[in-house]
Amino acid sequence: MNGKIVIVTGASSGIGLATAKNLAQKGARVVLAARNLEKIENEVINLKQNGFDALAVKTDVSDENSCKNLVEKTIENFGKIDVLINNAGISMRAIFEDLELTVLKKLMDTNFWGTVYCTKYALPHLLKSKGSVVGVTSIAGFVGLPARTGYSASKYAMKGFLDTLRIETLHQGLHVMLIAPGFTASNIRQTALVANGSQQGETPRDEDKMMTAEAVAEYLAKGIIQRKREIILTSQGKLTVTLNKFFPKMMDKIIFNHMAKEPDSPLKH
Repeated sequence: MNGKIVIVTGASSGIGLATAKNLAQKGARVVLAARNLEKIENEVINLKQNGFDALAVKTDVSDENSCKNLVEKTIENFGKIDVLINNAGISMRAIFEDLELTVLKKLMDTNFWGTVYCTKYALPHLLKSKGSVVGVTSIAGFVGLPARTGYSASKYAMKGFLDTLRIETLHQGLHVMLIAPGFTASNIRQTALVANGSQQGETPRDEDKMMTAEAVAEYLAKGIIQRKREIILTSQGKLTVTLNKFFPKMMDKIIFNHMAKEPDSPLKH
């Protein structure tokens, strides 16, 4: 990763921040993109104090012009782009029957359109550098997760978009990778939206038993270096995706029962 220019969206916390730090330590020059400018500017100060090269760009990935600005600022500062990591994302927790449609739209705007916008403007530079486009997806992008309709839909859409882009650019040297972390200790569940669009504020899961964002970042970094196509993390995640291919009807029941055990689950038996 030495001297590579890497953009990370959703870089103010969780997997995004851990990935930016990990790649900086591996010699990359990192661009931290997030809505919280103060947070990413502080992280850039910390990185620079430790001898790393970094840039903070205030970015709302649901806004096309904001994504265009992110790419322009990166080129202005570093002259090229080698890696784009589409990590920015929001989650939700409510059954579709109760859900306000604006919630679903908000998830698609961030998780799917955010990936499309950033990739669209970065693509000419990535084709030039024969670089990498990464989508941080989820097990919800491989199997439908109940009470997560908007989340699953947006992650399925991201997967379809990036899988197609990989095939389109097959002879142009572009590396396209999807990574599905499984449940990771981060603030995505605290900020998950409920039926009326407000944040749930607390996680329904035991964060202590989950993979850390730092561990995910290391797998992600190795995947870029080895130019892997797809990474599904955690044994539970791998098993879920594999079994769903062969026993989809059985897995519907298993997934429902598993998600219904969450505290205050909105699922109806």
